[in-house]
Amino acid sequence: MIDRLVAHLLSLEVRLLACQARLAARTDPEALHDLRTTVRRLRSLLRPLRGLPGVEQLEAAASAVGDVTTPWRDREVLAAYLLKHDQGEAAQRRMAQMAEAYPALAASAQLASLLMILDAFPRFLRAAQRQGLLKGLAKRIEKRLGKQWQKLDEALHDPAHDRHRLRLLIKRVRYGIEAYPELDRLPEPALKRLKSAQAALGDWHDCWQWLARVEQEADLQPCVATWQAGLIKAELKADQVLEKLSATCFKS
Repeated sequence: MIDRLVAHLLSLEVRLLACQARLAARTDPEALHDLRTTVRRLRSLLRPLRGLPGVEQLEAAASAVGDVTTPWRDREVLAAYLLKHDQGEAAQRRMAQMAEAYPALAASAQLASLLMILDAFPRFLRAAQRQGLLKGLAKRIEKRLGKQWQKLDEALHDPAHDRHRLRLLIKRVRYGIEAYPELDRLPEPALKRLKSAQAALGDWHDCWQWLARVEQEADLQPCVATWQAGLIKAELKADQVLEKLSATCFKS
């Protein structure tokens, strides 16, 4: 399992380097999204390893990249929406900002630090292995993945559930399953339901955060009515999908 873990870390490092090069060259509009997805997968791989040497520093570095890229990804998604819905001027203003942001993010101290720490981390794992610190690692990871699933179960059955927190918990569970597929003990439809729930909550989150920006960004005013209607529709869709997730994967 440790060999697979090291191989997975190396593959994530290669993907991050590729995303960095794509951002620097401004070659495609998916580079930032792919960078953030790769960082999220790395964090999901690391979360069950907490307590091992080097994990805390690597988690902190990954979190810093997530923080610095979040507002830019939000702006990128908004620009794409505006362009698609005939708000060309508003879209172009944001796209011009993004064109400057891509190479800056590629050269950021946060990404450089993450890549440096990630490059060294497999050596920490091998050293921990030699010292006997990784005995029972599979059971340890399985237990922590189970706790994530339990937290999601509790949140889904909370009548006053917070959609923001549910979205985060669903991401953690989904990427945890994908990080450690050999330890997956969940019902067969679980991953499909998790993806559907994440997408539905993502649509809701987009409308929610765009409406929150209108006061500071006046050129978004023409979209308010559409987003208000979209928020209500997305809430209903999210509730339906969450109900299916709960019914399929959890006992009531």
